Amino acid sequence: QVQLVESGGGLVQAGGSLRLSCAASGRTLSTYSAAWFRQAPGKEREFVAGIAWSGDTTYRTDSVKGRFTISRDNAKNTVYLQMNSLKPEDTAVYYCASKPSYARQYDLWGQGTQVTVSS
Repeated sequence: QVQLVESGGGLVQAGGSLRLSCAASGRTLSTYSAAWFRQAPGKEREFVAGIAWSGDTTYRTDSVKGRFTISRDNAKNTVYLQMNSLKPEDTAVYYCASKPSYARQYDLWGQGTQVTVSS
């Protein structure tokens, strides 16, 4: 079964840190692009950070660059999102996604993990 499973969410105070994990089965993430998205209540889902099969990374520069870091452990077939200096506006459900490098759309999504940042 091909799937992505996120973990690591939770409740943290503003200024704190969390590391989200996205473990893949049935797909080798190192040969695909992967990304983290988030969706806050009443808002549309938005891109947070992405990592290409080559290891190149991109970030939502206006709000997370410098605070969030996306990385990949090929041996564990897992993608991570290290989140530092968290703010209440980072509160959302965070989703991991994957796609072939040539594809425009992400075709595999995890179930999401809740991140809540208290002020």
